[in-house]
Amino acid sequence: MDGPGRSARYRSTTSTKTRSRSRASALLGVALVTAPLLAACGSGGTGGNTLNLYAAPEENFEKVIESCNASANGKFNIVYNKLPRGADGQREQMVRRLAAGDDEMDILYLDSPWLAEFAEAGWIREWTGTYKEEAERGVLAGPLESTRYKNRTYAATKNTNVQLLWYRDDVVTKAPETWAEMIEQAKALKAANKPYTAVMTGAQYEGLVVQYNTMVASAGGKIISEDGLTAVVDEGAIRALSTLKDFATSGIASASLTSSQEDEVRKEFQAGNSAFQLNWPYVFASMQKEKPELAKNFKWARYPGIDKGKPSRVTIGGANYGVSTYSTKADLAFEAVLCLRNPANQLYSAINSGVAPTIESVYDRPEMTEQYPMKETIREELRDAANRPLTAAWQNVSTVLSTILSPPKDIDPQKTAERLRKELQAAIDSKGVMP
Repeated sequence: MDGPGRSARYRSTTSTKTRSRSRASALLGVALVTAPLLAACGSGGTGGNTLNLYAAPEENFEKVIESCNASANGKFNIVYNKLPRGADGQREQMVRRLAAGDDEMDILYLDSPWLAEFAEAGWIREWTGTYKEEAERGVLAGPLESTRYKNRTYAATKNTNVQLLWYRDDVVTKAPETWAEMIEQAKALKAANKPYTAVMTGAQYEGLVVQYNTMVASAGGKIISEDGLTAVVDEGAIRALSTLKDFATSGIASASLTSSQEDEVRKEFQAGNSAFQLNWPYVFASMQKEKPELAKNFKWARYPGIDKGKPSRVTIGGANYGVSTYSTKADLAFEAVLCLRNPANQLYSAINSGVAPTIESVYDRPEMTEQYPMKETIREELRDAANRPLTAAWQNVSTVLSTILSPPKDIDPQKTAERLRKELQAAIDSKGVMP
């Protein structure tokens, strides 16, 4: 997942969450009242029908598990083993156990960029037949693509996310459609002595990579070949380098650009001196709670594109479920996953845990409107979203990208592209870069 701590949560205020939770809890049925409490998380489970789920910490997720266990009527019992909060710790723990062929791992929480690595290593099973059909039914195009590797399906979508352009409508009269328009508007605001800065994640980490990947996709470019084996960095990727440099040197980027991650970006915008923010939807609820006087002018639009008249293609975050190759209860695991991410449970998690649904019909539910007033913009972006390059060497690739792109002001588009091709190829070939 992406966002603060790479776990973008759309957090609601306590009062709003309480009202919405009472409505959404009905989705889980009366079984929640009678379902037994889970054993202590993280201890693992044993037994013929026990399924060990390894997943990131998520608020209220235990209720989803309880619901599925109750509806299974004894067929399976999911035990929630909580992974560390940070994405790197999550991946490391699972990789070590899978590399050892651990058969006590059944259902795996996969940050969307990990799919190729886990599939290539043979750690997760392919989804086929009726399991695949059910897992893919009604899923938006962007999240669905994140479950596929080499034309095969290796996961079912859990939740998703995309960044939006956030702006103040008391200083911005019309949301910009492109990066060039945003820079031009910000310069005019600066000349008029109004709040003008644009804030985004520019620190040397995955957040900067996500911004660049969105620019590349929006320019119709590629960083890595479709098969994940060759560093491409084509003309679209070079145009994206130029756009990133233009932004960083325009005089309208925040002075804190190179040290900003998601929450620093959120807080700087809330301080009141910025006109634009590029960030995940969780910032909306934070603004309502922490800066109500500014919230009334806090609006959103589609992430800016590169070319006028050509919509952006925004990099998705989110997570998927995989079934471990080493599980001795694979059929039960597939069934359990289908329950965990069914429409009712995706809606419950969206409202109570702040994780955006992948199933399109969930966005039509009236319960979504209160906490996701920007849901149509999110859905629009998800229909033609971009994924990070599907390569088994993503950890290496991301490290190289964040290093070479930082600081953005030092980018020389042609020379930086040449360096990227050379060092990304080495990363793909696992030469000289440690995950």
